[in-house]
Amino acid sequence: MNDDEKQMNPDDGEAGSAAIDPGSTDAGAADAQIQELEKKAAEYLAGWQRAKADYLNYKKDESFRMSEIARYATEDMIREMITVLDSFDLGLAAMEKQGPVEKGVYMIRAQIEDVLRKNGLTRIPTEAGQTFDPSIQEAVAEADSDLPEGAVVDEIEPGYRLHNKVLRAARVRLARKRVASRE
Repeated sequence: MNDDEKQMNPDDGEAGSAAIDPGSTDAGAADAQIQELEKKAAEYLAGWQRAKADYLNYKKDESFRMSEIARYATEDMIREMITVLDSFDLGLAAMEKQGPVEKGVYMIRAQIEDVLRKNGLTRIPTEAGQTFDPSIQEAVAEADSDLPEGAVVDEIEPGYRLHNKVLRAARVRLARKRVASRE
């Protein structure tokens, strides 16, 4: 008997016994095994899909984080420039009291302000009479006023935002009720 005959003869107890008879109970076991393998394959696919979604979310989060780092990378330099801008304003105010100020000095200040604005810095608007907002303003003093108690009387030092982040709160003086003198 050659090797081909051994494989073809189901009565032979050697190679033919590995063949599955569709009518035997082994076919039911094979179906169960197929279902089990399909279930495992579905679990692996679901796990892979979750891992892929987690990875894509991670990439998106990292991209956002990196863009935020780049966006606020100049924050420390801009903080220092705000102080220079304040000093410049004080110097200009002192020069105006002494006499006319050269146009060039104002142009330099405008250039500094323009550079800061191009890098995302905006001044926080503050007006007398507006309601005090502690998220963008810092109360540093109180003054007798006819304005409602707690309203902003005036701005002592301007506040600034870098993009949407408050870099420095506006320092303001708040109104308090006038105390009537007893006479």
